[in-house]
Amino acid sequence: MIKTHNFRELQIWKESMSFVKSIYVLTNSLKIDEKFGLISQMNRCAVSIPSNIAEGSGRSSEKEFIRFLDIAISSSYELETQLILVGEIYQIPTETIVDQLTIIQKKIGAFKRTLNN
Repeated sequence: MIKTHNFRELQIWKESMSFVKSIYVLTNSLKIDEKFGLISQMNRCAVSIPSNIAEGSGRSSEKEFIRFLDIAISSSYELETQLILVGEIYQIPTETIVDQLTIIQKKIGAFKRTLNN
């Protein structure tokens, strides 16, 4: 039996939502010719993180919830790669935002472990 989780009360969801805003601020600073490239991809990856946490919280089993947390983490790794690229291509310092993302990744992983127990 699944313990129901209100995603709005989950700290990982709240932090992920805040992080999305940071990504949008960053992508708004990129060249407009990236609109359909990195900007679009980064924004989608960022939104995917809290969206999958929310979707997983509504599933009928812990196993399904964990699967959506895995998708959220996968999106975060994809976004991390894109942040590194932006840093290298445009010489924009992305270390701080990557560090924030790493914290979110660790918290999602810790939450997964609590669901597995």
